[in-house]
Amino acid sequence: MQRVVITGMGIWSCLGTDLETVRESLYRGKSGIVLDPLRKEMGFRSGLTALLPQPDLKKELPRSQRVYMPEPAQYAYCATRDALKQAGIDQDYLDSHEVGLLYGNDSTADAVYKSISRIVEKKDTMLCGSGAIFQSMNSTVTMNLGVIFHLKGINLTVSGACASGSHAIGLGALLIQNGLQEMVVCGGAQEVNPAATGSFDGISAFSTREDEPTKASRPFDRDRDGLVPGGGAATVILESYESARQRGAPILAEVLGYGFSANGDHISSPNVDGPARSLEMAIRRAGIDLREIGYVNAHATSTHVGDANEAKAIARVFGERTVPVTSTKSQTGHEMWMAGASEIVYSILMMQGGFIAGNINFEHPDEDSEKLWIPAETLEHPFDTFLSNSFGFGGTNSTLIVRNA
Repeated sequence: MQRVVITGMGIWSCLGTDLETVRESLYRGKSGIVLDPLRKEMGFRSGLTALLPQPDLKKELPRSQRVYMPEPAQYAYCATRDALKQAGIDQDYLDSHEVGLLYGNDSTADAVYKSISRIVEKKDTMLCGSGAIFQSMNSTVTMNLGVIFHLKGINLTVSGACASGSHAIGLGALLIQNGLQEMVVCGGAQEVNPAATGSFDGISAFSTREDEPTKASRPFDRDRDGLVPGGGAATVILESYESARQRGAPILAEVLGYGFSANGDHISSPNVDGPARSLEMAIRRAGIDLREIGYVNAHATSTHVGDANEAKAIARVFGERTVPVTSTKSQTGHEMWMAGASEIVYSILMMQGGFIAGNINFEHPDEDSEKLWIPAETLEHPFDTFLSNSFGFGGTNSTLIVRNA
């Protein structure tokens, strides 16, 4: 089995659009959550959302490429451009090697809404524009990245709800371990607009703590009242250890284990057994002692049932108060299809810096979270192995274990 290493990372996040800014935001406990007046005007119960800049790609890409790129594809392009640069991969390398692409994405709601609205308004399908079909497909991210960067290996969108980005990395690692690919660009993207989240708001999934936006996302806290939507994109370059060594590439970390499971239960309410089995599988495949894991980046989104059941699953697997556990969603909100990838980037940045970002807004534990060691403020805590959870609607679960280089 080939060893799988990470040689490059890139991110476009409400915490920053470069790795150093994001690292500093994590360390300082910065929140990227704001109140969006437009959402209130549209009739949203909650106007809370993460705030991040929109890329300006006019100087980088010709219009003939930009016309096919909806919001998540733009974020993904920026993250992938930066990850390839850090990995020391130029276009000549991409042109002469079969580099794969697995990216998590589970909606392009805004592009679909705009194209259908134009048809309804104009009564003419030709007025949608030539890019509408390519913008509105779930595979839009991998289509665009594959064409822009001339990627010739596997090209596949991973659509696994809020575990999409994590599954993309796990599946990429499996391909490399089994010798089917030497390098895979992996990640996750999430659009940040009202069209993407209106239906979530309609089922009262969001926090309504609008008077204090930065305190609205409260994973594991007793007084949590719902998640806050976020998004952007995160990319990691996965590569076989031999390929990285031969290239003289920077080896940032190694993917040790990938676990997965399905709850086989309710479509939106998670249980305890499914997540626990995902953790156990990742640990088993990593082939390490449980005590080697120095940090758990929890999926915890700030919902009552989800956070409670994840806390129970972590306590079942690790025991009570044995390992630091935090959810970076306390700072970013729930980055949904992106989250499984961005939280790998966040955790690696913390691992490199020898700290754990505090689970901000964690003021009062409940009966489940009190069984975990959840630091509410930044903790100076060197660690060299972490576990990251990602769970999604439909009961899909993914767990990754990563070790320092």
